[in-house]
Amino acid sequence: MAKIDYYFATLSPFTYLAGTRLEEIAAKHGAEISYKPLDIMTLFSRTGGTPPKDRHPNRQAYRAQDLVRQAKRAGLPFNIKPAFWPTNPAPSSYAVINAAQADGGDMGNLVHAITGACWAGERNIAEDDVIRDCLSKAGFDPDLAEANMLGAAETYARNLEEAIEKGAFGAPFYITDTDQRFWGQDRLGDLDAYLSGDL
Repeated sequence: MAKIDYYFATLSPFTYLAGTRLEEIAAKHGAEISYKPLDIMTLFSRTGGTPPKDRHPNRQAYRAQDLVRQAKRAGLPFNIKPAFWPTNPAPSSYAVINAAQADGGDMGNLVHAITGACWAGERNIAEDDVIRDCLSKAGFDPDLAEANMLGAAETYARNLEEAIEKGAFGAPFYITDTDQRFWGQDRLGDLDAYLSGDL
């Protein structure tokens, strides 16, 4: 069985625009996904990236245009200037980490619900009621929003170190157990082709 380490940020618009395509690809190939949310701003600073607000105006303008195009291509509602971005990504990331260790829910739907709450729902994903709602919608116990905070925080920090060690530098980032690396939701087709043996 193929395994995919999925490094992502709950604040990332590109993680949102991935939708649940990773889960569809994994199901197609019988692959296992390990969900690993991380601190994207620290990842940028540690791997030579620049936060969006600090990028040259040309890059910011292109990013804005491209995000809107990618949302239309994916058929997803999208707000280029969400009311609650940036916000603290840790609480929602901790909830994802807790959910990954629990039973009964859908991880792909959880990640999509959280990112969608930010980029399409005008909701603050740092707030407990928003996180609890996303957990419930994905079939998880909403109390996971407040469970095991210390353990989740340790895993969150460990995910960052592991991502850097394995070669990640952005989000979403997909790394197979054969060390094939795919950066961005626009490379999911390549991941699919690789798992099919075509790349």
